[in-house]
Amino acid sequence: MSARACRDAYRDLVPELLAADARAVCLDSDTGLFAGIDFGGTAARYVNLGIAEQNLMGVAAGLAQSGFVPYVNTMAAFAATRALEAVKIDIALCGLPVRIMATHDGLAAGHLGPTHHSLEDLAVMRLLPGMTVLVPHAASAAEELIRQCADVPGPVYMRLGRKAAPEPPPGLEPLRLGRAQPLRDGGDVTIAATGPYPVLAALGAADLLAADGVQARVLNVHTVRPLDVQAILNGSPVVTVEEHWASGGLGSAVAEAAAELPDGPRVLRVAVPDAFVPGAGDQAYLVARAGITPEAVADRARRALGISAT
Repeated sequence: MSARACRDAYRDLVPELLAADARAVCLDSDTGLFAGIDFGGTAARYVNLGIAEQNLMGVAAGLAQSGFVPYVNTMAAFAATRALEAVKIDIALCGLPVRIMATHDGLAAGHLGPTHHSLEDLAVMRLLPGMTVLVPHAASAAEELIRQCADVPGPVYMRLGRKAAPEPPPGLEPLRLGRAQPLRDGGDVTIAATGPYPVLAALGAADLLAADGVQARVLNVHTVRPLDVQAILNGSPVVTVEEHWASGGLGSAVAEAAAELPDGPRVLRVAVPDAFVPGAGDQAYLVARAGITPEAVADRARRALGISAT
């Protein structure tokens, strides 16, 4: 299967979602993602509300209260900050089945500078009661998780990568919402990663560690909330990897869970340092500059184990 971006997988799936469920509606914020898409007989259920993200969430809440299931399309930075009050009060407080499909995740809008970076969204969204938070690592994962959202009664926030991401190899355990997906077995250390670039960094780190004789278990944590605590905290030290500020995201969620255990494992984080990322640049460049690399992840794992590279 050729690599696609997660946001493109979502875009291509929407017409099918609208055709299959008369309650489904797609609300856009003038992103241009759906330019040229043929909605056929469901065209009336695609509505472009313009660059007015708070209003977008309010309209979605009203439609959800009326029995519809809105898919709301906007950039992650705007969903998690500009429109936050409406997400909190209109959607989360009411437990409404609004699917917030957030493009330009993490540093994907790096070419536009810090105003468009989204390095706080996982922290913000996972704190809202009843909010399911999903971060697919590849297009096929995005499609599968979107389909599984049909059974989620409350709101969902999903990060959608802007760049094409490699598809996982065949033969993996099927994706299940709420369950971390094992990508590689190992008993010495657990590397829990969320999102396309972090998953690639985690797998690369496992290769580096194998050269040192360290067997790393790699988990694709596509569901940040509800967190699969049992799979992640299995006794071995944990290294979390995410394209998010170090505070509040996956690493914080795992550390919080570990702190509740009488003998919780050590948790170390690989994330964007808690500072604004200056300037503009390509996502891959900014991610690497932030230290989300196989080498950095492997170093963290060695530190967790108290060993040095051979």
